[in-house]
Amino acid sequence: MGGSGILAFVPIVLMIVLFYFLLIRPQQKRQKEVQNMQSSLAKGDKIITIGGLHGIVEAIEDGTVILKCGNSKLTFDRNAVRTVLEKGNAVSNPVVAETTSDDTDVVEDNK
Repeated sequence: MGGSGILAFVPIVLMIVLFYFLLIRPQQKRQKEVQNMQSSLAKGDKIITIGGLHGIVEAIEDGTVILKCGNSKLTFDRNAVRTVLEKGNAVSNPVVAETTSDDTDVVEDNK
């Protein structure tokens, strides 16, 4: 009779172990990756917020991130960063050298 009592708890223990490996452990792993990503933010990183806003990190304070989006600067909570697209010190406004040359002739083919 004592053996049947223990056998009744085996399915419950197996379900708890199954839930741990299929649900709890992967969620903890994802949370740790997100926390590492958010703590390793640096100036110049191209990111996407949880609201879908694309921007470049302009400055980082304790719990906030200042993003440059076009000509405006927006302040977000550090937890609002969903994805880092590019790491590194990207220039927020790269200057594109305009080359104009009078030496080139444009030939149009009007048939």
